[in-house]
Amino acid sequence: MLTPQALSSCSDMACLPPIKGFLETSFIDWPGKLCAILFLGGCNFRCPFCHNHPLVLAPEKMEDIPFTEILYRLAERKNWLAGVCISGGEPTLSPGLPNLITQLKAEGWAIKLDTNGSRPEVLERLLADKLLDMVAMDVKAPLVQEKYERCAGSQVDLAAIQKSIDLLQHSLIPHEFRMTIAPALHTEEDILVWGQQFDHSRSRLTLQNFNPRTTLDVEFGKEHFDPEIFSRLSAMINIKYRPVTRKVL
Repeated sequence: MLTPQALSSCSDMACLPPIKGFLETSFIDWPGKLCAILFLGGCNFRCPFCHNHPLVLAPEKMEDIPFTEILYRLAERKNWLAGVCISGGEPTLSPGLPNLITQLKAEGWAIKLDTNGSRPEVLERLLADKLLDMVAMDVKAPLVQEKYERCAGSQVDLAAIQKSIDLLQHSLIPHEFRMTIAPALHTEEDILVWGQQFDHSRSRLTLQNFNPRTTLDVEFGKEHFDPEIFSRLSAMINIKYRPVTRKVL
């Protein structure tokens, strides 16, 4: 068991990233597994539909959860949790992410990473070091500059996004590519083109229907796809490609 004394040997604050949120149990974030979720602060995107915007805009205003507390709460659930998901924000921005995963791995936990794919160099290192058991990458739109940046709310290096896609598709670990769709941002053609970007023999695809709750951009349209339309859009790429998971956020 990792002790507080062991943690105190870290030489600087980059040893472990600040943990801003902890969800003890999730049935939906890791397909087929019951997992806990750790939330890290900070993000380089400003997606207008983001519902985790406190983590994005002002993580410094959120209290840190001590890692020793996280370990204790995880240990209490060891008999039924199958792994830990690290989400955000964008976890790959945290210099201490590899350390965090290494410590969790030392406790016997399988690790899932949620990422926007903007830092392929970090993803490549984590994959090479065999620190990941599952990755979910949010691919915001077809890889078209203007369209992607509208969905991400910021400038985007599409070459980096493509490299992350390639890394996952050539890896041996389970992974999924997800897109949150909203009528204000995505057309039927966008959804079809999005599906064409992946090797469907290797990758799981997930469409997520935007849920008009609190959003980063308060002016962002609150409309979401009607459930019947969302089902039809999912069926459309099911027929053209392969079974696609549907999820409402």
